[in-house]
Amino acid sequence: MSNKNSVFIATSLDGYIADKNGRIDWLHSIPNPNKDDMGYVDFTNGIDALVMGRKTFETVLGFDVAWPYNKPVFVLSNTLNEIPKSHKGKVFLVKGTLTEVLKQINEKGFHKLYIDGGTTIRNFLKEDLIDEMKITTIPILLGGGSPLFTDLPKKLKFELIESKTFLNQVTQNHYKRKR
Repeated sequence: MSNKNSVFIATSLDGYIADKNGRIDWLHSIPNPNKDDMGYVDFTNGIDALVMGRKTFETVLGFDVAWPYNKPVFVLSNTLNEIPKSHKGKVFLVKGTLTEVLKQINEKGFHKLYIDGGTTIRNFLKEDLIDEMKITTIPILLGGGSPLFTDLPKKLKFELIESKTFLNQVTQNHYKRKR
């Protein structure tokens, strides 16, 4: 079974995943009357589990919605010591280097992983552990905030697999790591 680490995320035109106040309400700035999921359900049907950082986990916990994931979620944290009782059996804490964490998750039988959260994605990229990225661009300039990308120790080449447009406004590019 081959392992695959994938990213599915939205950014502003200037490359931010959250605004200067850490908010993401701008993601809904384009009217979406038919609630087009822009490929999200197909994407999540193709994964075994999610890997996210503590901040992303806490952000999702803070949303006023039912737990949105039907796959196991592994939370990377050096500070969190336990998962809230309400999420036991759905969410699992993992610690260690990314290579160690991936080995633990893969040994549990999860091979197609959705890597989520800005810091987590950036750390996976720093270690060249991302195999594909679907980046949806919302046509808004935030002028600052949390960037999707930061400095990397080396160049990483990706190739464009597919490009789609949703709602006549939103572009989604699917990139695959060239190895």
